[in-house]
Amino acid sequence: MARTGRRALVSAAVAVCCACLLARPAAAATSVPFAAAKAESGAVVAFTSCQLEDLTGTAVYAAECADFDVAENPAKPAGRHITLRIARIPAINRNKAPDPLFLLAGGPGMGATVLYANAAPAFARIHRDRDIVLVDQRGTGSSNPLNCAIDDVKMMEASSTSLTDETQRCLQELSKKADLAYYTTSVAVQDLDNVRAALGYEQINLYGGSYGTRVAEHYLRKFPQRTRTVILDGVIAPEQALGPDTATDAENALQDVFERCTNDPACKKRFDDPVQTYRSLRSALETKPVTVSLSDPTTGAPTTMQFGALHLAVVLRLSTYSSEQAALLPLTLDIAQRTGNFQPIAGQFLLTVRTLGDVMAYGMHNAVVCTEDVPFYKPENIDRAKLQATFMGTSQVDALESLCKGWPRGPIDADLHTPLKSDKPVLLLSGGNDPVTPAVNGERTKVGLSNSLHLVIADQGHGQIGVPCMDRVMADFMSLGAVKGLDTSCTTRAKPMPFFTTLAGPTP
Repeated sequence: MARTGRRALVSAAVAVCCACLLARPAAAATSVPFAAAKAESGAVVAFTSCQLEDLTGTAVYAAECADFDVAENPAKPAGRHITLRIARIPAINRNKAPDPLFLLAGGPGMGATVLYANAAPAFARIHRDRDIVLVDQRGTGSSNPLNCAIDDVKMMEASSTSLTDETQRCLQELSKKADLAYYTTSVAVQDLDNVRAALGYEQINLYGGSYGTRVAEHYLRKFPQRTRTVILDGVIAPEQALGPDTATDAENALQDVFERCTNDPACKKRFDDPVQTYRSLRSALETKPVTVSLSDPTTGAPTTMQFGALHLAVVLRLSTYSSEQAALLPLTLDIAQRTGNFQPIAGQFLLTVRTLGDVMAYGMHNAVVCTEDVPFYKPENIDRAKLQATFMGTSQVDALESLCKGWPRGPIDADLHTPLKSDKPVLLLSGGNDPVTPAVNGERTKVGLSNSLHLVIADQGHGQIGVPCMDRVMADFMSLGAVKGLDTSCTTRAKPMPFFTTLAGPTP
């Protein structure tokens, strides 16, 4: 496999569909009992107090947590069992609505507790009147997590042989505690409904972000009578096999950022032609990587690394995920190309890959994509020449296909990739400059949803819950239980972060 295709193991989350919200949960701290919930089967779910902590450790949220026992292979209830972690944040209002909000995280590979801990303010209005329930999907968070210890930076330079060896090591390590075939979406939605029943909710509302939209869509398909409303943020169309379009979608988003810069007088004056800067820098790094000495952004320790075209691709890809990161991109590219100072852009790279490594369960990710995506690739429809012209090239397609050759496939419902049809209220959210789930995905999904509304927020990236006033729109949608009459006018006033013209910030 070519050098640009060697990041199969460590870039799996980046290559397909990252979540835009990164955080980590703190362990349940005390043993204060809460009212227990009784399952339809008669089992009791006993909650104890716990805390969920964001990635920086500056925000802590009180919750109640429980462990929920499920068969790893649902067809063999007498076989191995695993424990799912559930967290619930009870509604503030004593006269609360009977239908809670379940959050479904992205990745695939991120836990729901992780999602909430870093995004809680976006759900604060909903939390006033509804319980918020978090189920770490099997294989993520604290639900028998399929984690492999990986040094992302070292693996960037791995040979094909060592990468294959590392994949097999991970597979063998995880196989000691899990049958890796049983961590797919089709199994996960069954878990989700079992938890719903155990907690005594007749109907639930769903928020799914990124890969979580696939889970939400499939839950709606399988359990329509249990679904009240659905919010899909960063939409994956049910028919999609993720991967083949990722490089071109990312390149399009990057070019849109540059176009927005050239149309902005301050950005144009400062950087002239950011496209030319990008192309010159990419060409130089493809020829020869540079040695960069800097302080590690996660530890502060002095470090030295080789920064090449693949490292640049990671930064470019993830910088377009949010307008805040995109605002820095013309500046960091200009500093590297014009002055030869690669410290800012190398720092962005290190911070990105280490943050992802902290929150992503690579084994669960592989279980999903190797069952639900890669087997559905059609080589005759993959334009490799077109992909090669992008900054990502064919690396992510090659990487995923290589990785999945040795990964076991799991259960998949026959209708997982069929068009979704429903009359349930569905609110679809897309960023106008999303590099991984572009707005066309939302339009494609909307076709079969007769009671839906698709909001496209101009110049925004992947994930819209951080857009000003979106918290109110989501809360109003859930209160109405309908898209008809929903006031979304405030979202048209959302603006992207202005471009930084110096490290001190945008032009005043």
